[in-house]
Amino acid sequence: MSIDSESKPLTGSGQAEFAELIARHQTGVWRYLRALGADPVLADDLTQDTFLEVLRKPFQQFSDTATGSYLRRVAHNLFISRRRRDARVSLIENPEQFDLAWMRWAGFDNGNRALEALAECFERLTDRAKEALRLRFDSKASRQSIGQSLGISEHGAKNLMQRAKTQLRACVEKKLK
Repeated sequence: MSIDSESKPLTGSGQAEFAELIARHQTGVWRYLRALGADPVLADDLTQDTFLEVLRKPFQQFSDTATGSYLRRVAHNLFISRRRRDARVSLIENPEQFDLAWMRWAGFDNGNRALEALAECFERLTDRAKEALRLRFDSKASRQSIGQSLGISEHGAKNLMQRAKTQLRACVEKKLK
């Protein structure tokens, strides 16, 4: 696909190709931005800006892998530019290492396989561990309130969540190998 919006507007098959490009890669770009540290609203904005950049500059699609990599690079640059403009420090010391970790976890399917593995592994946890993690990450509950809800101490809640997260990590890594 070659898009050059400055020379002519997208029409017909060009619009369809661009819509397909967005449909295939939008979720992966958004998840990548969230992993970089963008909040959901900023990730929405930068995802949209990423695809607008593709419209502004000529773009040749060679493969899905190359396209995903190119879009992540555009999104990364937009994220860094926004951080600099907002006078914030980048959350990542080594972007190349981050990209390698992203590819290991998310791969070329926008992270769907990793999320499915996480959901399967989450279901294997004990009910108490699931409840503790839901309270912590869905409700933003403190360890003290989690402990009270589960009838354990704050330290017990901390240990329960640490063990659950360790089990999740091991299970997901095994599934992604």
